[in-house]
Order: sequence, then C-alpha cells, then structure tokens
Amino acid sequence: MIPKETIDLIFETARVEEVIGDFVSLKKAGQNYKGLSPFVTEKTPSFVVSPVKQIWKDFSTGKGGNVVGFMMELESYSYPEALRYLAKRYNIEIEERKLDEEDQRKADAKESMYLVSEYAATYFNETINNSQKGRAIGLSYFKERGFTQETIDKFRLGYSLDEWTAFSDAAISKGYKLEFLDKTGLTIVKENGKKFDRFKGRVMFPIQSMSGRVLGFGGRTLITDKKAAKYLNSPESEIYHKSDVLYGIYQAKSSIIKKDNCYLVEGYTDVISLNQNGIENVVASSGTALTAGQINLIKRFTPNITVLYDGDAAGIKASFRGIDLILEQGMNVKVLTFPDGHDPDSYARLISTSEMQEYLNNNSTDFIKFKTNILLGDAKNDPIKKAGLIRDIVNSISRIDDKIKRNVYVQETSRLLDIQEDILFDELAQIDSREQQKKFEQSKRKNYNQQTSERNTSNTGNTHNTSNTSNIQPTQNPGLVIVPDEPMPEIPGMPTNNNTNNTKDSNLDKKVIAAHQEKDLMDLLLAYGAFKIILIDEYEEEAEDGTLEKKEESIETTVTQEIVDRLQEDDLNFDNELFSEIFNEIIEGLKEDEIRTSKYFTRHQNLQINSFVANAETEKYELSENWIKKDIIVKKKEDRLSQITEETILRFKERIIFNKIDKAGKDVIKINDNIERQNKMKYLIELNQLRNLINAKLNRIL
Repeated sequence: MIPKETIDLIFETARVEEVIGDFVSLKKAGQNYKGLSPFVTEKTPSFVVSPVKQIWKDFSTGKGGNVVGFMMELESYSYPEALRYLAKRYNIEIEERKLDEEDQRKADAKESMYLVSEYAATYFNETINNSQKGRAIGLSYFKERGFTQETIDKFRLGYSLDEWTAFSDAAISKGYKLEFLDKTGLTIVKENGKKFDRFKGRVMFPIQSMSGRVLGFGGRTLITDKKAAKYLNSPESEIYHKSDVLYGIYQAKSSIIKKDNCYLVEGYTDVISLNQNGIENVVASSGTALTAGQINLIKRFTPNITVLYDGDAAGIKASFRGIDLILEQGMNVKVLTFPDGHDPDSYARLISTSEMQEYLNNNSTDFIKFKTNILLGDAKNDPIKKAGLIRDIVNSISRIDDKIKRNVYVQETSRLLDIQEDILFDELAQIDSREQQKKFEQSKRKNYNQQTSERNTSNTGNTHNTSNTSNIQPTQNPGLVIVPDEPMPEIPGMPTNNNTNNTKDSNLDKKVIAAHQEKDLMDLLLAYGAFKIILIDEYEEEAEDGTLEKKEESIETTVTQEIVDRLQEDDLNFDNELFSEIFNEIIEGLKEDEIRTSKYFTRHQNLQINSFVANAETEKYELSENWIKKDIIVKKKEDRLSQITEETILRFKERIIFNKIDKAGKDVIKINDNIERQNKMKYLIELNQLRNLINAKLNRIL
C-alpha cells in the first residue's frame, strides 16, 4: 500500500500538461492546452488540459479527471499502478511491496497478465545479458547486427533459452500462475497438461504501450529451418491487440512531437537500427497490415506520416491500401524508398547519421507522385491500364476530406498524367456519389434492423396491444418546477431527455429535475464547501413582561457543515449513487476535522468521481477581463454564499417532499380501507403544508 504522504507528493509534483503531453500533441489555447482526443477518432481537437486546475476534459467522450485518472483511462492502469508510473517519471521513491500469493490471488486477470509480461521482459533481458548461453547466442546475434549495448537496453531486447520449459519453470517458481502464462501466450499449455515455452530459442522484442507497459512479444528464430516461422508474435489477448499497437511508440513519441513527423516502417529491426542512427521518430506496424487504430496512435502526436519502403515493388503495391487508410484519417502522407537491395535496417547500418537524415529529407516524395511513378511503370503505353491508373489515383484523392488539399492533388495529378482537371473532378464526383449512396443504404439497413429488433423486444411476452394509454391517470403536480429550455448539464447515471409528450417521459422529467437539484447541491459542496458563511438564526425569547420577543443571532459556519447538518437532521441523502458516495466521504472528513472539496476528490481513485469533479470544474466560468476593465460590477457567487446555500438546500428538500407527495397521491387512489385512506390523506396534507412552507421561504430568498 502506498502511504498517503507519497500519494500527496506525487499529485503535487506531477504536472498534468507534462504527463498528457507524452501521449497527446498539445497546443496552447489561452490558459489551457488543446489536442485531439486519445480515446476516439476526431478531426477537430476537443481534448482540453488545464494546468491551473490540474485536470483534463475530453468533450468527445465526456471523460475527464486528474493526471492519475488519465493514466487509468488510457493505459488501463489500476490506481496504484498509475501512481507508480508517475512516481517513476518524476523520480519519486515509493515503498514497493513484493507481490505475495494473497495479493496475486486478489489481482484481477488483466493486471496479472501485465505483471507476467513485465516479468517475462525482465527475464529475457537478464538472460541475454547475464547467462552464458544468452550472451553466446542472443547477445552475439544483436552485436553482429550492429546493435550497441545501450540500444539493447533501451528496447529491452532479450533471449529465450532453447529449452522447452526454461522460462515457464522460472516464472512459476517466482509465483506467477500458469493460467496467466497461458493467457498471454508466453507458455503453450496442451490439453494433457504439458507445457512449453512459445518463444523457445528466439531473440526477443518486447512490444510496449505508450507508457512503457509490456503488452506482448515478437520473437525471431536463429535457425535456418524453413519450416520454422522467421518471426513469431504473441497471440491476441486481453492486453495485446495487434491492430492498436505500434512497435517503438514508447521510445518514439517525444521525438514525433518534436519533429512533427513520424516515420513508419515494417519490422522491429528497422525501428531499432534507425533509432540507433539518430532517427528516433520511427515506429513499425510489426508486419501486420496497417490499421486505423495504429494510424490514430500516430495522429495523437502529429498529422504527418512518412512511409519508408524497401525496393520491393510488389510489396509497395500491396501497401497502397495503407496509404489510402492514412488519407482517410485526415493525415498528410509522404513516401520514401531505399536503393535496391536495401531496407531501412540495412541502409541505416550502412551510412552515418547525417547521411541518413539527408537521405530522408531529400528523397521523401508526395504520395501522388510516388503512386503515379510506380503504376506508370506497369501501364507504359497501354491506354486501358493508364485509365485504370487514373481511377486508382482519383480514388486515393477521394479519401481526403479537406477540399483545398483535394483541389491541389487534382491539379498535380492533371499535370503529371496530362489529363484535364474537369475529367478528374467528374470522376471524383462519381466516386463521392457512390460512397454517399453506399452510406445511405448502410444507414437504412441499420435503422431497419434496429427497428425490427425493438419491435421484437417490445412484443416479447405480450399478447395484446399496449399502445392505448387512455386509462393512465394524469398526476396532479401543483407548483411543479418548470424545466428550462436549455439542455440540462450531464449528470452521472442520469439519461438525457428531450421529449415530454407522454407519461413515461413526464416521469423522466421529474427524475431529471430531481437529479438537477442534487447536482446543484453537490457542486456547492465541492466548489465552496470550505467557505465560511454567516447564518441568521431566528428564535423567540420570553421578555420580562411575559411576552415572547423575536430575536436573531449570527452564526458562523462552513458551507459543508451547514449542508451536512441540514440533511442529517432530516435523515436525507442523495439518490444518485455517485453523489451519495461523495457525500458519505465528506461526512467522514468532518469527523476528522477535514473539509473535503474538489481538490480532495480530483485525487480520488474512483475514476467516475474524479471525472465528475473534472466536469464540474470545467463548467465553471471566469469573469470577463473586459467587464473588469470597464468597472462593470457583477456580484460574485462567493459574496452571496449564505443565500445560495440556503436556497439550494431548500430546493433539494422541496424536491424530495414533492416526490413523496406524488407517491402518496398515487397510493391514496389504491387504498380501499377508509381509515387507512384518511391516515394517508392526513400525511398528504402535512407534506403539502411543509412544501408550501419551503416554497414561501424560497420566495423570500428570491
């Protein structure tokens, strides 16, 4: 368990803009920073980081929170793991506790898989550096390829002994369960219970996430047996999804941001050799076909990709789909090939760093020119093939949304292929029309399937038509608070509602209003809980002549103490589970003479809580500088907190009483016994009197 003092030090030291800047390319926007969402694909930045408040907000997904919450959301860290990551980044020492059997039993499967993978990376690296066989075989292979010890350590390269169960036995002896060795694919377990190491006799390339977590492995065989696969990768697992991973992204991310460009290669050694030669902004798709998920990893850091190919024409043609996919994601793409017989790995080992940088700068070409040159070689003087080439080029251009870029590429294609721009624009329009029709048909099918599914669901178990609602009794709601026209703020666990045309939606309106009152009260606690307020206590005291005299007394308290006292006197809590959890923690804080506000809860390990608090902080507005300059007087919330606190508590209580009145009114209709009905009516009258009293107080405040 990490001590509270250490957790506080981590939060005070870690800068949210610095940490998130490792994963998202951020640009200054006033006091804040903006970037593309790391959680969804988007073209317009909606991800905001506030250095002042030390929070982040993703408007695309509604997520938000503190720096720890970001790591938990992005990398699926547990709360302690996120703290450890930040402590390591900022060189903060924490008390590590060795994982014992009880801890390992309690750890969930996903976390156990991460732990097993991390152990494997360390084991393979220690084997290559410290064991006799590892140094003689694995280390020798990497040294022959020209990799320095610094590079080997940087990429955590390793070796798996050429023995059937060497790694598995070592892991099990350290307390790691065979179940998770199997799930990560590190160990293959047969039906008869026999096991063996998947990567037996291979040099190892750990595949890391953007934060450095080991997700899986690539293993290269060192034997010449044609039956053995040259490269073997970890199978898909709960923590390793090939389509969303890029090899080298952990080592490359800072350089990609700095250079505003990413070099994309195919293999592990391509990345490592280029990196060692000073080209650090390079990643690999690891031999798999390029995916939208991989492209969007790069898009977080830069809109520019340069694809590096060897001289194999067949391989280049097969990769054209990848270029189109890059264009679809709104990226700028250039292409570069190496001289015949060379790939990025071999060429990086052949020339110096300055020569390599010069070659990359001088030989990167626009994808249109590149694709045209490649395909023209096939078309030669054949008009049919040339027409196909033109359609192929225009099809690539159609993937680009930006109209200006489209026009520029059409002009370039017209010049290169000696064809009129009008013809190219006509072809482009036809492709767009076909795509629109295709999307329309897909949308129709989706809507039809959805409607069919809903009808089937609603008719399940029903043998009669349920559409007649004439027998539903309208609820009498005297003095109902009117829902404002503007949209309600998002409330955790509360559905949005835009339709008030039927009884079901009317009931939802009541829930939305109630949730709105709860949120107002919770916002007050979080934002102003520690503020002091002056309350006027009115009471009657007997005078010397025996008459009752009205008196007032000023009482100083805090917003938090007043709200807690007023709710507890009537044994009230929040219906919203998240708010209730926060409120209960606020009460616990008072018992320890601590007022817990936003700052406390933005450090909470519950992602929902610190996301809600971040949203609440984002909704706050600042007074315009122009208003201040022009001496326009605006009464701040802090100046009228006593009034706001009283009003918010009363509205909260009024809503609870209203809900009780609503329920009691419905119960009266169902009661047949006269005495029971009279008692219920008496209760209903008392509730209405109490509600009227609260409304009278509210009117006085207003």
